[in-house]
Amino acid sequence: MPYALFCNDAQISKAYPDESDVWGLAQRSGLVVDVSADDERAGPRRVLDNDYEIKPCRAAQGEDPVRNKAEAERESRMELELNS
Repeated sequence: MPYALFCNDAQISKAYPDESDVWGLAQRSGLVVDVSADDERAGPRRVLDNDYEIKPCRAAQGEDPVRNKAEAERESRMELELNS
């Protein structure tokens, strides 16, 4: 089942094949924050900012989550090259 990023129950990203792919997208978009755990030995944990959440979804008609992932990875590599 594909996953996507949601805000207030509205899907705001394309569908991706795996939940970890959406976490990566959220991280690159600045939507992931570290919060302190109650137990300091556990260290900080990553959470989504504000009302964002990652949920399973259905891919839109004609949408290919695997292709979305490949395109996002390609764009990320291009950004890294431009910023180098």
